[in-house]
Amino acid sequence: MSTMWAYLIDRARRKLIMRQGYPQEWFPSVSSTIGDRYPERSVFQVFIAMTSGPRFALVFLFYILTARPETVLPKFVLGVGIFRTLTCGGWTYVTSTDDHGWHDIFMISYLVSTLPWTLGCIALSPKANPSALKWRKRLASAFFGTLVPLVYFFIQHKVHKVAGAYTIYSFFEWALILLDVGFDAVTALDFEGFELLIRDVQGASRGKSQQVADLVLEKEKDKPIGQAFGSGFSLAKAIDAAADIYNGFVFWSLLTSLGVTVWYFPLWHMGISGYEVAVMSTVSPFLLCSRSLRSSISSNVRYVHMVSLTGLLAYLVKTPELRLLMVSFGVSTSCLAWSTTWYAERSSAPRLEARTLAWGIGLIASSVAKFANYSNNPIWPIMHAENGGWNALGFVLAFGAMLRSTKRVTDNRGGLDISNGPVGSPVLAGLGLGGVFFGLHSLLSDSSTMVLWVWEGFPVRGPIAANGVVTLLVMGAGVLHYVILQEQATSWISFGILGVGTFLVTSFSHWTGYFGALCLSLELVSMSPPLIASAVRHGPLAFGLGFLFYNILVLAHVWVVAYAFVPGGPLMREHTDWVMTVMVLLIGAGLAVVPKPRNSSKAPRRPKAKASNRLKSYYIYILGVLEMLAISVSYLRFPTNDYVPYHKDDKVITAGIWTVHFSLDNDMWSSERRMRDLIKELEIDVIGLLETDLQRIIMGNRDTTQFLAEDLGMYVDAGPGPNKHTWGAALLSKFPILNSTHHLLPSPVGELAPAIHATLDAYGELVDVVVFHSGQEEDPEDRRQQSEYLAKLMRESPRPLILLSYLVIKPQEGNYNTYVGEKSSMKDIDPTDWDRWCEYILYKGIKRSGYARVSRSTITDTELQVGKFVVGQAEGSDEQISEEQVAEGLRFPAMFRGEGRRGHAYHVFNEPRYYM
Repeated sequence: MSTMWAYLIDRARRKLIMRQGYPQEWFPSVSSTIGDRYPERSVFQVFIAMTSGPRFALVFLFYILTARPETVLPKFVLGVGIFRTLTCGGWTYVTSTDDHGWHDIFMISYLVSTLPWTLGCIALSPKANPSALKWRKRLASAFFGTLVPLVYFFIQHKVHKVAGAYTIYSFFEWALILLDVGFDAVTALDFEGFELLIRDVQGASRGKSQQVADLVLEKEKDKPIGQAFGSGFSLAKAIDAAADIYNGFVFWSLLTSLGVTVWYFPLWHMGISGYEVAVMSTVSPFLLCSRSLRSSISSNVRYVHMVSLTGLLAYLVKTPELRLLMVSFGVSTSCLAWSTTWYAERSSAPRLEARTLAWGIGLIASSVAKFANYSNNPIWPIMHAENGGWNALGFVLAFGAMLRSTKRVTDNRGGLDISNGPVGSPVLAGLGLGGVFFGLHSLLSDSSTMVLWVWEGFPVRGPIAANGVVTLLVMGAGVLHYVILQEQATSWISFGILGVGTFLVTSFSHWTGYFGALCLSLELVSMSPPLIASAVRHGPLAFGLGFLFYNILVLAHVWVVAYAFVPGGPLMREHTDWVMTVMVLLIGAGLAVVPKPRNSSKAPRRPKAKASNRLKSYYIYILGVLEMLAISVSYLRFPTNDYVPYHKDDKVITAGIWTVHFSLDNDMWSSERRMRDLIKELEIDVIGLLETDLQRIIMGNRDTTQFLAEDLGMYVDAGPGPNKHTWGAALLSKFPILNSTHHLLPSPVGELAPAIHATLDAYGELVDVVVFHSGQEEDPEDRRQQSEYLAKLMRESPRPLILLSYLVIKPQEGNYNTYVGEKSSMKDIDPTDWDRWCEYILYKGIKRSGYARVSRSTITDTELQVGKFVVGQAEGSDEQISEEQVAEGLRFPAMFRGEGRRGHAYHVFNEPRYYM
């Protein structure tokens, strides 16, 4: 045996030398040791086959030990154990070489199922064997604690390329294996009471021996968590819970789609269009202030919910104006339906609590769906089958969920369930509601929003898009925080944590800012149920005011960046800090009138209250499933950082600049996939994208770069974040980005001008790339100062440099002579191209070999300009040559000649240009 392992280690070290870089990396990981070829893999597979029988026996014997009548947990743990064993066989016998996709699916499934298996085994540990419980807790704690440094050193190796990190990662990976095996080995202590005949001599399987789960439920039976989990499994209630949460998912899908459909119109009008009034469709709950209308709506709330689904069918309408009308109507009726539903449960605190929890978990479901779909919700009206939408399926599920969920809504005329103290001001309750609605929507409706808030470029010093799963996990923790510690959720200590988190995420970058984002996420989610319950307590007026104050904050957080196009804009210019401060103060005002919860241990529990509490347990189970999905998506989306340029043998950089119009095409469809197709077909290695900051409510809280970077296999710098008050600039590169700096250029009057200055490792040489969006034509002084700032930046760079820009100048005139010439040391990619105004490509210290202008089709309002550069060669001359004189790898694709493809063609010159 030792000889065999010595052989395997020797083989692994050889591969380590070739793959990871010996001697800095001197110890193999588990995967390196196992290998994916004969004989290492075969030996490993033989041993896995030998242990599969005992593994299945362990799972079944543990079930026999813990099974009891009317208890579902042992059956659940049995199912998880079988599933986990099968998936282990999956990633063992299907290697990444055989089928990378299925190998990852099996591996993710195995890792995700480890959590419920571990917690289930601890909960079912017999009380009669405290030694087994002690070791299980120790090994489980060590296992999950090891994941933190494991992930850290994996990122250090994979992303930061830190020498020696892979070896440290390998030690933690081996420790994880040993801890996993050790945890299961503890079962031997439980089997001391079993004979070979598998006869239960302790009576544990007949319910005579208490388990840890029994003790917890007995101890907590009069508390919210005990009331929620102290019952058996019911398929009907599980379906009810899923329907309630999907109903919440539909609400958030409709609400988050309103902004992006409104945004289409001012975007094309370049100013206020009039369609912005649609954002006020959320104030429909004011209708409940009328007693007669409230009675009518309450009696027919099921149909109001149904009518709101018209918003999901808006994708069938091609005309943008009609699509907006359907969406705004759907949002209006959805806000009215949910406010009515909450108010209808006013005499039953448990039922009201269940409704608010389902609504909150619906937000998490919406964020998980966006996380899995690169920040687009698949049932939005800007999506359809051609660009990744799942609208038809989403509507069918929504219709079924509405039928199931709304059948239990009643017009409750039993009066108000008064907690401690008198009813306070509905205005204060509405303020709190507006603040928490805005916080949840603007910051938590997409997992990458606050990741981009704290992003400052390369090297990576904070979270990336795939780390958005941490935000989702903390949102789930916020739900549990409320369920378990209801009194603390609305305490002033929690409010203080909310304030500190808001300050950190607003004022700091990198991990410090993200820590603040997590504190903010936890408290926003946990505070939302009591703030909604408080609004119910204070009457229908609180809901109307809540959505009104929410709308005011929505407009304010657009004003801070769109100040050049809106009345009174300069007053709010660049004041995200004001918006965040007001949000916290509004929530504080709401907390001031939230009554203290009654002592549930002294209050009598009615049968309906018990049923509602049991329903909450299924909400938590579904929440667990959502979080597992989020972890799986994060694993699949983690960047590989092994990207290769299109023509590496020719040492060519194909660079482009494109203003993408906030990823909405001319017909109001999300345009990422169409953009992807053109970028891929033009074989672009480095591209600057402008108008890319979509992380606002009015733009849908999206991030175009996620899909493009992951699908095209490129590194991405998303540019200055949403809290920097620009319209956005992004850089995508096939070459590693060694360093990047974000600049906000002088803008004394007009909108801020963003720039990214990055250094790339292109074929072993350092090449600088600058992506820049200048100010508008209406602000000449801004553009003059910006030209001088950028000229100085480019002149001082000691490396070859390519500028991908939006300059708003005429060739050979005005600021053009600052950007091009001695002041900047830059050259124009084609000085004879007189038909330009916005987009320009400039360069220095590198050979320019080709230039093309490609029409936009209906993707955006601006063409795509592309240049080809050869690394390691002198600049060359402006003399043009024919395509036949150019090497094959330096040529532009022929498919865009003539009529081109899908509306894209070489235009202006009608063909590419090539240079000596």
